[in-house]
Order: sequence, then C-alpha cells, then structure tokens
Amino acid sequence: MAIYDNLPVYKTAYDLLMELMLMCKHLPRDTRYTIGERLQQRLMDLMVQIYHANSTEGATKVNHLGLAREYIVEVKLYIRILHDQKQIGDKRIAVLTEKTESISKQLAAWAKSVVNRQNCTGSSAVS
Repeated sequence: MAIYDNLPVYKTAYDLLMELMLMCKHLPRDTRYTIGERLQQRLMDLMVQIYHANSTEGATKVNHLGLAREYIVEVKLYIRILHDQKQIGDKRIAVLTEKTESISKQLAAWAKSVVNRQNCTGSSAVS
C-alpha cells in the first residue's frame, strides 16, 4: 500500500485545495462564507476519502472512491458557480478546471482498476 500523501491524485487535490484557500480569501464576504467554505470543505472531504480508499480493500475501497468521485463533481459545480457569478476569471477557471479534471480522471482510473482486479480475483476463485 502506497503512502496516501505520495499518491498523485492526493497531491493534485492538495494543490487544488491550497490554491482555492488562497483564492477564497479575496472573495466577497457573502461568497467566501457560503460557496467558498463549502468548496474547501468538499475538497477536504475528497482528500479524506482518498486516504480511506488507499487504506482499505475490496468493496469498501470502491465505496470510498465512489464518494470521492461525487465530491469532485460538487467541487466542479462550486467552481462553475463562482465563475458564472464573475468571482473568478477565465484564466483562473481554466487552471482550476484542469486540476479538477485531472483528479476526476485519476479517481475514475483507480476505481476501474480496483473493479477489474476484483473481477479477476473473483473469477479465478470460482474456476
């Protein structure tokens, strides 16, 4: 089992969190304490799920990865709302979208490999 903070998906999520924490300091107060806090909390929840997925096996790992994938969808939504409300510019959303897409793809690939590994193990046990 890899150390969770060495995982590329964890590092990308952490970088995104740090960037968003700095960005949220400059948001208007009402936005900072609503969308900004929810966005940061969801990213922290995402990172906790990555940790749990890394430290478990089987169906539990798939469940944690599923939650992490749901959280990244919420993060994308909050970022989109900030952009649509003109709280962040086009350049910033491009960078944030690139990072969220990277996280999303890494989580999807990880979940797929876990399911494939379970299917291979499960089918060989039956034979």
